Amino acid sequence: MTLKDSLSADMKAVMKEGQAKTKLSVLRLLKAAIQYEEIEKHRELSDEEVLGVIAREIKQRQDTIPDYQRANREESVNKIREEIEYLQTYLPQQMTEEEIRELVYQVIRDTQAKGGKDIGKVMKSIIPQTKGRADGKLVNSIVKQILDSN
Repeated sequence: MTLKDSLSADMKAVMKEGQAKTKLSVLRLLKAAIQYEEIEKHRELSDEEVLGVIAREIKQRQDTIPDYQRANREESVNKIREEIEYLQTYLPQQMTEEEIRELVYQVIRDTQAKGGKDIGKVMKSIIPQTKGRADGKLVNSIVKQILDSN
Protein backbone atom coordinates (compact mmCIF):
# COMPACT_ATOMS: atom_id res chain seq x y z
CA MET A 1 0.00 0.00 0.00
CA THR A 2 1.43 3.34 -1.05
CA LEU A 3 1.41 6.37 1.18
CA LYS A 4 -1.26 7.98 -1.01
CA ASP A 5 -3.47 4.90 -0.56
CA SER A 6 -2.90 5.07 3.18
CA LEU A 7 -3.94 8.74 3.21
CA SER A 8 -7.12 7.93 1.27
CA ALA A 9 -7.97 5.07 3.62
CA ASP A 10 -7.40 7.31 6.63
CA MET A 11 -9.59 9.98 5.08
CA LYS A 12 -12.42 7.50 4.61
CA ALA A 13 -12.05 6.28 8.19
CA VAL A 14 -12.13 9.84 9.54
CA MET A 15 -15.25 10.59 7.47
CA LYS A 16 -16.98 7.53 8.92
CA GLU A 17 -16.11 8.70 12.45
CA GLY A 18 -17.68 12.04 11.69
CA GLN A 19 -16.19 13.85 14.69
CA ALA A 20 -12.57 14.66 13.78
CA LYS A 21 -13.14 17.80 11.67
CA THR A 22 -9.53 18.99 12.04
CA LYS A 23 -8.13 15.66 10.83
CA LEU A 24 -10.52 15.60 7.88
CA SER A 25 -9.68 19.16 6.83
CA VAL A 26 -5.94 18.46 7.12
CA LEU A 27 -6.25 15.30 5.03
CA ARG A 28 -8.29 17.12 2.39
CA LEU A 29 -5.74 19.93 2.16
CA LEU A 30 -2.90 17.41 2.00
CA LYS A 31 -4.61 15.41 -0.72
CA ALA A 32 -5.18 18.63 -2.71
CA ALA A 33 -1.50 19.57 -2.33
CA ILE A 34 -0.46 16.13 -3.58
CA GLN A 35 -2.82 16.36 -6.56
CA TYR A 36 -1.52 19.84 -7.39
CA GLU A 37 2.05 18.53 -7.33
CA GLU A 38 1.08 15.62 -9.59
CA ILE A 39 -0.53 18.00 -12.08
CA GLU A 40 2.61 20.16 -12.06
CA LYS A 41 4.86 17.13 -12.69
CA HIS A 42 2.46 15.37 -15.10
CA ARG A 43 2.85 12.07 -13.27
CA GLU A 44 2.00 10.27 -10.07
CA LEU A 45 4.21 11.03 -7.10
CA SER A 46 6.38 8.41 -5.44
CA ASP A 47 6.12 7.82 -1.69
CA GLU A 48 9.31 9.86 -1.19
CA GLU A 49 7.81 12.79 -3.09
CA VAL A 50 4.58 12.52 -1.07
CA LEU A 51 6.70 12.68 2.09
CA GLY A 52 8.24 15.86 0.69
CA VAL A 53 4.78 17.36 0.22
CA ILE A 54 3.85 16.43 3.79
CA ALA A 55 7.07 17.98 5.11
CA ARG A 56 6.37 21.15 3.12
CA GLU A 57 2.84 21.36 4.55
CA ILE A 58 4.25 21.01 8.07
CA LYS A 59 6.85 23.70 7.42
CA GLN A 60 4.22 26.10 6.05
CA ARG A 61 2.17 25.64 9.20
CA GLN A 62 5.20 26.09 11.45
CA ASP A 63 6.07 29.31 9.65
CA THR A 64 2.59 30.78 10.33
CA ILE A 65 2.67 30.17 14.09
CA PRO A 66 4.72 33.33 14.95
CA ASP A 67 2.26 35.49 12.98
CA TYR A 68 -0.69 34.14 14.93
CA GLN A 69 1.20 34.53 18.20
CA ARG A 70 1.94 38.20 17.45
CA ALA A 71 -1.78 38.69 16.76
CA ASN A 72 -2.64 37.00 20.11
CA ARG A 73 -4.65 34.28 18.40
CA GLU A 74 -3.81 31.37 20.68
CA GLU A 75 -6.81 29.35 19.52
CA SER A 76 -5.45 29.40 15.96
CA VAL A 77 -1.95 28.55 17.19
CA ASN A 78 -3.32 25.52 19.05
CA LYS A 79 -5.25 24.39 15.96
CA ILE A 80 -2.14 24.69 13.78
CA ARG A 81 -0.06 22.76 16.30
CA GLU A 82 -2.71 20.04 16.30
CA GLU A 83 -2.55 19.91 12.50
CA ILE A 84 1.25 19.68 12.58
CA GLU A 85 1.12 16.90 15.14
CA TYR A 86 -1.33 14.95 12.98
CA LEU A 87 0.71 15.45 9.79
CA GLN A 88 3.87 14.28 11.53
CA THR A 89 2.31 10.85 12.05
CA TYR A 90 2.85 10.27 8.32
CA LEU A 91 6.54 11.14 8.38
CA PRO A 92 9.22 8.62 9.28
CA GLN A 93 10.67 8.68 12.80
CA GLN A 94 12.42 12.03 13.24
CA MET A 95 16.12 12.09 14.03
CA THR A 96 17.23 13.39 17.40
CA GLU A 97 19.69 16.26 17.61
CA GLU A 98 22.34 13.81 18.82
CA GLU A 99 21.78 11.55 15.78
CA ILE A 100 22.06 14.57 13.49
CA ARG A 101 25.33 15.62 15.15
CA GLU A 102 26.80 12.13 14.71
CA LEU A 103 25.80 12.14 11.05
CA VAL A 104 27.28 15.62 10.55
CA TYR A 105 30.61 14.54 12.07
CA GLN A 106 30.64 11.48 9.81
CA VAL A 107 29.88 13.53 6.67
CA ILE A 108 32.54 16.10 7.62
CA ARG A 109 35.10 13.28 7.91
CA ASP A 110 33.95 11.73 4.62
CA THR A 111 34.02 15.03 2.70
CA GLN A 112 37.13 16.30 4.52
CA ALA A 113 35.45 19.64 5.14
CA LYS A 114 37.69 22.12 6.95
CA GLY A 115 35.57 25.16 7.80
CA GLY A 116 32.68 27.45 6.99
CA LYS A 117 33.63 27.60 3.33
CA ASP A 118 32.81 23.90 2.96
CA ILE A 119 29.24 24.14 4.29
CA GLY A 120 27.79 23.63 0.80
CA LYS A 121 29.77 20.43 0.30
CA VAL A 122 28.59 19.04 3.65
CA MET A 123 24.94 20.06 3.15
CA LYS A 124 24.90 18.57 -0.35
CA SER A 125 25.98 15.25 1.10
CA ILE A 126 23.85 15.28 4.26
CA ILE A 127 20.45 16.43 2.94
CA PRO A 128 19.64 13.19 1.08
CA GLN A 129 20.37 11.27 4.29
CA THR A 130 18.12 13.43 6.48
CA LYS A 131 15.31 14.25 4.05
CA GLY A 132 11.96 13.83 5.76
CA ARG A 133 13.66 12.73 8.97
CA ALA A 134 15.07 16.05 10.21
CA ASP A 135 14.31 19.75 9.88
CA GLY A 136 16.61 21.33 7.30
CA LYS A 137 17.12 24.48 9.40
CA LEU A 138 18.24 22.39 12.37
CA VAL A 139 20.63 20.37 10.21
CA ASN A 140 22.05 23.56 8.69
CA SER A 141 22.57 25.21 12.08
CA ILE A 142 24.32 22.11 13.45
CA VAL A 143 26.57 21.91 10.37
CA LYS A 144 27.48 25.62 10.72
CA GLN A 145 28.11 25.24 14.44
CA ILE A 146 30.41 22.24 14.00
CA LEU A 147 32.29 23.67 11.00
CA ASP A 148 32.82 27.01 12.77
CA SER A 149 34.25 25.25 15.81
CA ASN A 150 36.82 23.36 13.67
